[in-house]
Amino acid sequence: MSDEVEVPEDHPRYQSLLTRHRIEAGVEKGITSQQGLIAEGRGEAFDYLLGEETIPSAEEAERVAAAHFLLAEHPVISVNGNVAALVPEAVVDLAEATGADVEVNLFGRTEERVRAIAEHLREHGAEDVKGVTADARIPGLSHERAKVDSDGIYDADVVLVPLEDGDRAEALGEMGKTEVVIDLNPLSRSAQTATVPIIDNVVRAVPNIAAQARDLRGASREELEAIVEGFDREAALAAAERRLREGSLDRDGEAGRDGAE
Repeated sequence: MSDEVEVPEDHPRYQSLLTRHRIEAGVEKGITSQQGLIAEGRGEAFDYLLGEETIPSAEEAERVAAAHFLLAEHPVISVNGNVAALVPEAVVDLAEATGADVEVNLFGRTEERVRAIAEHLREHGAEDVKGVTADARIPGLSHERAKVDSDGIYDADVVLVPLEDGDRAEALGEMGKTEVVIDLNPLSRSAQTATVPIIDNVVRAVPNIAAQARDLRGASREELEAIVEGFDREAALAAAERRLREGSLDRDGEAGRDGAE
């Protein structure tokens, strides 16, 4: 995005400010809702406590997520406005690496936003984007996120749900789907519900899952199943919570310097 050059790469908060600019640009483009700005700020606070890095338990969960996607008959990546604004290339890369479908699913759904996000993803290389048809509903949800494609999320066996989305996570679980959830808060309903909770920033997690998938593509089904079966979700959640509670706020003397005007 053209506005990214406004953030000097040697700024101590470069990645954080770059993410904020991408969300702002998404709002201007009609991809991200204004509520998405609030969600980004909340997630940024958790990421700061994590050290703004992928912790070992999250890295393991990302490899497990990749194994699930490669074992799946019909994996789907669910995309909302923030995800589309932040990691469109990584979403497309993950879809290509695993044969997954990509589907737009929004809480603040309008047909204009769905079309804008689908077009944005196509601009970044997606060949087919689902979510426009919305000819099925997730049982148990009364809001707009219930609307899904019958040949997309509704039919999926594995669904990647990036960013906090607790009630939908629970509803998808009730449908018997394997859920991979990316959420910076290990105590959230999304993370607590997920088959594979990934406590990491989406800007790191989605590229990491794609890279792990490419690394595992030559693995046998037995090897992939062993990766999946060896995962301890409770231990992963506990490790993330421990990092949040005990991690240092020191960033080489840069704590608190967020570059805000």
